[in-house]
Amino acid sequence: MIFSLPLTSLGASTRLNPLDLFLQADIVVQAVMLGLILASVWVWTIIVSFSLRMGKIERRSRAYEDEFWDSEDYERLLGKRAKADIPSARVAAMAMEEWKSSTAKTPIDREGTRHRTASAMESQVAQEADNLAERLNFLATTGAVAPFVGLFGTVWGIMNSFFQIGAQESSSLAVVAPGISEALFATAIGLFAAIPAVIAYNRFSHRVNRYEARLQRFADRFHAGLSRELDQAS
Repeated sequence: MIFSLPLTSLGASTRLNPLDLFLQADIVVQAVMLGLILASVWVWTIIVSFSLRMGKIERRSRAYEDEFWDSEDYERLLGKRAKADIPSARVAAMAMEEWKSSTAKTPIDREGTRHRTASAMESQVAQEADNLAERLNFLATTGAVAPFVGLFGTVWGIMNSFFQIGAQESSSLAVVAPGISEALFATAIGLFAAIPAVIAYNRFSHRVNRYEARLQRFADRFHAGLSRELDQAS
């Protein structure tokens, strides 16, 4: 009596091997996969580096602002922190620069000084937010484009499978299944690159917006203090 043997005993693999899928794929599908893998690596590089950078900036800003409000000599503190990578310090420095320039001559145009100082700080706050969000554009682009790039690889692979059907004059599943598996793998890689990119972009954009609002509150409070000094000036 002949017993049927399991596939594993015949040497057939029961699991997908990503490396085999990549090596056996068409050259075009391989190029798509490689591009998506590189995009995924860069996405994770941005995620890790941005998280570390943002955490460091938030800690430095918190410590600086606490020291700033406790200080009685803003100019000395600004000089001390001039080379530090602290956005709130640059906002304060821009305000002091404009305030000193506007009050250097008499008579002092109080309303003009208030307006110019506020504009200078708002411009610096926007610049700091833009600098923080600069690399997030790649996350947005990858999240939007990667699935379609993977889909292109899938369509190309399926087209190649149908070509094999015609070339071999056989519609057997054994003929088309490998090519379709390789093609669908391209879509899977596209989703693997896109999903973390979209999640990270949304999360980091919210974090940048929250930090920008914090900088704006710092600028408003400092502007109020400068405005009071201006009222007391002769």
